[in-house]
Amino acid sequence: MRRSDLVRALAQVPSPPRPRAEWEQVVSPPERVADLLEATAGEGGLAGMSVLDLGSGTGRLAIGAALLDAAPVVGVDIDPTLVELARGAAHALGVSVDFRAADVREPAGMADYVVMNPPFGAQRPGADRPFWEAAFAHARRAVFAFALSESRTFIARRAVASGARVVASRPVPWELPRTFAHHSRRSVPIEVDLWTIRTGHEP
Repeated sequence: MRRSDLVRALAQVPSPPRPRAEWEQVVSPPERVADLLEATAGEGGLAGMSVLDLGSGTGRLAIGAALLDAAPVVGVDIDPTLVELARGAAHALGVSVDFRAADVREPAGMADYVVMNPPFGAQRPGADRPFWEAAFAHARRAVFAFALSESRTFIARRAVASGARVVASRPVPWELPRTFAHHSRRSVPIEVDLWTIRTGHEP
């Protein structure tokens, strides 16, 4: 699938209709989702790989992985409303994704790749930590994720402590649209990194 077709398909996945600030339910921009999915090429690509999306929201990362022939694909999110929206979006785009309403700290099984756009911890400090812990525990091959640039030291240390190895971390353009009541501007640029981390859980 061409990148332009992937981005157009991902744009059809809805945003959270009533985003909750305490869960930092923000939409993943289609272009950035495409960046993350393309980053998997350096680790073997998505075709035939199992994928786990932690904090899947309305499903853009998981659905994008399925559109690029990953299988099986599982998405986990704590909000059952978003899980239902994700299921509908996957059906509309003709892909198979197992979306589950659950906390990321609940066992989800191993996958070749974990992909995620976790909470950045801007509303609730430390909100991202359970996601990174789950990612390192459940990724057989690698983790591909977004995070605030200010979290670089924390993520690098957690990777080392988990026996993982950072392959790449690079800034990506990111415009955060007005989402919550306390947002006063139409959009604001934020400093976000895209991470590739090899976990080494393969036998």
